[in-house]
Amino acid sequence: MSASDMTVALERVDFLPPDRVTDDVSILTLKSLVLEPLCTWRQGTAAPGLFSAWEHDPQGRVWTFSLRPEASFHDGAPCTAHDVLDFIAAIRTALDMFGMRWSYARYFEGCLFEAPDARTVRVRAPRPFGDLADVFTDFHLARRDAQGRAILGTGPYRVAAFEPGVAAVLERVTPDGGPRRLIFDAVADPEHRLARVRDGGADVATNLERCAGRLDFGADLQWGKQLCTLSIIAYLNGLEGLFRDPRARLAVNQAVDKRAITEGVYEGLAQAASTVASPFHLGFKSASVAPIAYDPEAARRRLDGVEVPGELVLRTPTHMPERSVQVSEVIAASLGAIGLTVRVEIEPDRPRYARQIGEKQMGDLALFDSSPHSTFRVLDDKISSAAKGVWWQGHDDADLQTLIARANTALDPLKREAAYGQCLRRLNANPAWLYLAHPVQVIATRKGIAPPRLDAKGMVRF
Repeated sequence: MSASDMTVALERVDFLPPDRVTDDVSILTLKSLVLEPLCTWRQGTAAPGLFSAWEHDPQGRVWTFSLRPEASFHDGAPCTAHDVLDFIAAIRTALDMFGMRWSYARYFEGCLFEAPDARTVRVRAPRPFGDLADVFTDFHLARRDAQGRAILGTGPYRVAAFEPGVAAVLERVTPDGGPRRLIFDAVADPEHRLARVRDGGADVATNLERCAGRLDFGADLQWGKQLCTLSIIAYLNGLEGLFRDPRARLAVNQAVDKRAITEGVYEGLAQAASTVASPFHLGFKSASVAPIAYDPEAARRRLDGVEVPGELVLRTPTHMPERSVQVSEVIAASLGAIGLTVRVEIEPDRPRYARQIGEKQMGDLALFDSSPHSTFRVLDDKISSAAKGVWWQGHDDADLQTLIARANTALDPLKREAAYGQCLRRLNANPAWLYLAHPVQVIATRKGIAPPRLDAKGMVRF
């Protein structure tokens, strides 16, 4: 990458409070440059980050993490184990972007966090916790500056200027690894972001998959595409109604034409989903599952003998996932083709919609997205009938629970991969949700410069 400055048009520019976790890829891009995660996520597994190494006892109940030697914040203050403990204490009671509590308090229930010395963090868990390093990949350590802004990190760039919601200027503090300066401008409209690159006002534009219509991928620009970990799904109400019956859950997965969604709605910038996790999640490779085949006739036969209500209610937001209403229309039409009557109910207030789904006010189906890159988190927050997390919608499969418990306590990396693979395979055979798609994200870079890349979480890497 050239040492010169680079200007990037992002959908939004912001740094959230230290205890605020977000799945917004624009904000995550900024965080990943200024702040370091405790552990780094690398396609399903945890690798060193601010924690340079770790070990655990044979039972997986006592974990010892070592901070990267000489780690310091951008104001020169040393980064200590007590900074980490303070950060974790705050994040255990943190709220998400919709004002709802995250699940970290539940994960860490009964855990004791200690600092044997300034460079060591020890965690004592009441039970084997094979996924602890995996959870730490969500945590980007930050401190507040004199103005109360959470922009002091230990990452490769420091914040030189920042106007919330408008722009940020980052300066590189490491001798190599990217442009000398990165200038991020908030440009909400994807069409305007693309125009900024074409007219020379920016070097890079992100999240161009959100442009209306099909992108032309013209030769005047350099393009980058990346399939992402995000899952576009419809929750199925397993607490009451039609989808308590596993035959109905499998039938709707057979009935919905995924190609009409990936090609028709998302203009080819999506891939059909096959289980609750993406191809980048831990366990997917060993699960070796394909999307449930589109077969409306088999779906219709599978519903023979199943008590079907007069009308199904399909709830949908207007965004998150993008093009939600169009996706819901495809679902309604596909289910109508096998004899099910579907009424689409649109909720324009996305935070309110999230709270309603968390409170199980979901109708029969509810369009949603699943963003955690951790297989553990997807299963614990959304699938496990033992955990009954905020997003659990009543799916109850005793065989699956046995597999989840086995995966949660597996310590050897290969055994964890295989154990989570069994969970994902079971969820392909006995679906918890209506599996739809994984989106492809798109960036454009002007000609003549080395382009950044996208990772599987959708963050721009320089």
